[in-house]
Amino acid sequence: MNLESYRATPDKKLSDFNTVANEPLKKKAAKKALKKSRKALADFQERLYADDRKAILVCFQGMDTSGKDSLIREVFEDFNVRGVEQHSFKTPTDLELSHNYLWRHYIALPSKGHFGIFNRTHYENVLVTRVHPEYLLKENLPGIREVEDIDDDFWQMRFKQINDFEETLVQNGTIIFKFFLNLSKKEQKNRLLRRLNLPEKNWKFSAGDLKERLLWDDYMKAYDDAIQNTCKKNAPWFVIPADDKPMARLIVANILLHHLEGLENIKFPHLDDDTAGRLEEFKAVLNNE
Repeated sequence: MNLESYRATPDKKLSDFNTVANEPLKKKAAKKALKKSRKALADFQERLYADDRKAILVCFQGMDTSGKDSLIREVFEDFNVRGVEQHSFKTPTDLELSHNYLWRHYIALPSKGHFGIFNRTHYENVLVTRVHPEYLLKENLPGIREVEDIDDDFWQMRFKQINDFEETLVQNGTIIFKFFLNLSKKEQKNRLLRRLNLPEKNWKFSAGDLKERLLWDDYMKAYDDAIQNTCKKNAPWFVIPADDKPMARLIVANILLHHLEGLENIKFPHLDDDTAGRLEEFKAVLNNE
């Protein structure tokens, strides 16, 4: 599997990426391979937790029905819950709006030794607000009193703020992965129809989904701009083909595993000399109870 083919670069557009895997497996084979990869990820998580020097932040973005929730559930299924923290960012609350837009993301960051998963992320602030700039008026920003005050310089400023935010995290021990689940418009239609056709899936449907679907091209343009301006070596973007859910899960798991297993400095800590030298003594105490 050529994992690097999914890495975003400043000169690649979303249209350059497929919404189906470059090297697809059959559903059963993909599920079997995922089990192996997620077990290896769970083993790494245990070392990360014991080492307690680094944190991992995994960010997921994608259009509605792109499969973020199920992907997170499947890829991280074998993790110890005490070592992983998941946050899903919805419409900002009044409290969150009273702070700068990155505040709610700062306070949700994983501590050292932990995985943090952002289901929708700080990028909502250059995606949803890019398509619906009127939402920005709720932030009471200096110099922004009406939509006409929001120009290209404003978005470039936000890209710089996000890049600086991520650079600060990296400099302080957080390893960042960012995944865009690249769903085709045709497949989204199929998944929305499935929600309508299956009574047990009806609860997932919202009339707002259809309104947002009408803005598909605007969202793709916003994603293009955001990814191209923020795909940095220390905080890479990966564009994951999302039309096939089992393959999307496997590709994400394998990208994480490929990069994390290369971190040789994350190891189980050694016992101090005194404790290490008394192991037989401790065994004897327990055996003689």
